[in-house]
Amino acid sequence: MLKWFSISGISKEAKRVRWPKVADLTYSTVEALIFMGFFMVFFVIFEFIVTLFLRLIGIGA
Repeated sequence: MLKWFSISGISKEAKRVRWPKVADLTYSTVEALIFMGFFMVFFVIFEFIVTLFLRLIGIGA
C-alpha cells in the first residue's frame, strides 16, 4: 500500500494545506456576489431588449 494513501499520510498532507484567511475568503465572496449581480442585471436588461425587439417586429405576444 502506498504510504501517502494512509491515514497518517492524509493527515500529514492536510496539515500542509494553506487554508485561506477570513479576510481573503470574505473578499472572494464579495467579489463573486458582485460579479453574479452584474451578470444578473445584464441578462435581465438583455432579455428585456430582445423581448421589446421581437414585439416590434410582431413575433412576441
